[in-house]
Amino acid sequence: MATNELGYDRKSYVGSKSTLCSGCGHDSITSHLISALYKSSVNPYKVAKVSGIGCSSKTPTYFLDKSAGFNSLHGRMAPLATGAKMANRELKVIGVSGDGDTASIGMGGFCHLLRRNLPMVYIVENNGVYGLTKGQFSATADEGSVRKSGDLNTFSSIDLCAVAIEMGCGFVARSFSGDAKQLVPLLRAAMEFEGTAFIDVISPCVTFANNTGSTKSYDAVKERKFQMQSMGFIEPKEEISVDYEDSTIVEMHDGSRLALTKVGEDHDVTDSMAAMQVLHRAKKAGQFATGLFYFNRDQQSLVGQQNVPEKPLFSMDEADLRPSPEALERVMDGFA
Repeated sequence: MATNELGYDRKSYVGSKSTLCSGCGHDSITSHLISALYKSSVNPYKVAKVSGIGCSSKTPTYFLDKSAGFNSLHGRMAPLATGAKMANRELKVIGVSGDGDTASIGMGGFCHLLRRNLPMVYIVENNGVYGLTKGQFSATADEGSVRKSGDLNTFSSIDLCAVAIEMGCGFVARSFSGDAKQLVPLLRAAMEFEGTAFIDVISPCVTFANNTGSTKSYDAVKERKFQMQSMGFIEPKEEISVDYEDSTIVEMHDGSRLALTKVGEDHDVTDSMAAMQVLHRAKKAGQFATGLFYFNRDQQSLVGQQNVPEKPLFSMDEADLRPSPEALERVMDGFA
């Protein structure tokens, strides 16, 4: 069986068998996540999987059975992730939450995690309903959406991507659970990002929100979504520089050849205001914009802001933590 750069095959990234409903979009996300982890050669023994409570929060059970994992209380994934990363900066933290878990009870923790720029991949599996408690509307349900029971949602929706941009998140994207071609590269890019990488994934609930009238059913999403850009991912290598006018052929690191053609200006992923306009226009038109909305590599992560030492906090002993007499004397001299 084929292996990646670390010598692991794809089976090394799978977990337990899913207990979700057959056809659930969350299981597709799990499959794409496994592909991204395998292709990016992530060390499965250096990952911390965290989640809250809900159908989506069961997902970490279904991938990376060799990794550490923890289900927090409902809506409390963000503080749990913060503690795990700050205690052991060597861990790659992957959080999987739901629209109810994040946009309702967990909104406060979500916003503070974003503004602190905690290095982690934050995935929301968004279906607009509480699937675990019989399909009530969540805070991301679109106004005018109809439940399978016939109930109409009269409240406006919370756009988590817009919230993420407003809170200063440096990597903000949206995708669809059934779009592996777009989602896998986005996940791989998110794993390379040094701050908080947030991806909102529209993931239809086949039991409670896959009916006519639901704006997050499979048919509705396929009809209404539009892709802002074709996604690809190039692993970090030595930079390839080119200088050309209209078109050129570039030889890549793997020996393949890339044809480049300059085209007109399009969405600027480094412009937060442009990203907000894309989201507002799509919402007004009743559409789902997918792709990378905003990217800012220059923000310092929480680990850097707090000068977290290279040695993980959890492994420090008394000798590491106890100040020397000389250090204490310098502190006391400061009060003289």
